[in-house]
Amino acid sequence: MTDIAEHLARMDRDGYTIVENAIDPSLVDALLADLERLERELHAQPAQNLFEGTRTVRIYNLLARGKLYEVVPVHEKVLPIVEGVLDRGCLVSSLSSIAIGPDETAQPIHCDDQLIPLGKPHIPIICNTMWALTDFTEDNGATRVIPGSHTRDHSPELGTPYDDSIPAEMKRGSVLVFNGSLWHGGGANRTSSRRIGIAMNYCAGYIRQQENQQLGIPLEVARGFSPRLRKLVGYGIYRGLIGHIDKCSPVDLLDGTGPRRAMPE
Repeated sequence: MTDIAEHLARMDRDGYTIVENAIDPSLVDALLADLERLERELHAQPAQNLFEGTRTVRIYNLLARGKLYEVVPVHEKVLPIVEGVLDRGCLVSSLSSIAIGPDETAQPIHCDDQLIPLGKPHIPIICNTMWALTDFTEDNGATRVIPGSHTRDHSPELGTPYDDSIPAEMKRGSVLVFNGSLWHGGGANRTSSRRIGIAMNYCAGYIRQQENQQLGIPLEVARGFSPRLRKLVGYGIYRGLIGHIDKCSPVDLLDGTGPRRAMPE
């Protein structure tokens, strides 16, 4: 609990924290190998736009692409921090991979909640994480962050300079956790190797998810999820109200067990 409290204190003060050596090396190896498979089978290519990058390969909707990814949203060293920032009603917003290739330029600085029309600063509504599957260094494109920027009263405009940013450098297997209001962006890759990470993103239970989890994940796949992961992707009710179907939990439709009243009459 002390470690979690320390991480949450840094989240409150700086807008981010790094969980060092959180991920078992064997899991990192497995994720790297499977992402290579997916990239090959899906013929994944850079998106060719300023925000996503012209030398950056992204693969989305990973929960629909193999059981290996089911361990990511519920990781015991990461999820408790996210729950401390949001609450246990938080949801998976998106799960994707980001491989920044050599000669990629820096991503425009932004914050992940700037499309939400709320005045700033506000309570956390988004909490995102970046899993380092390779070392993240200043030279290979480590995420650049501006400490404390989550408390600013506005979001950055396109083209905002990185003058006061620092690289969130971390070793392979570590995880960056950050407030959705934090100003940040992927760094430029000035090396000959890729910087590979997994973006495991969460939102509050009352916010629309970035990726549509209920339609993006086949029902037969979701049926095999653990109870906690089912709730994280949206098969549950937030605070006894939000997300219900005729006062019943959507998990009943997932299981085919028939409607069971989850809300009072």
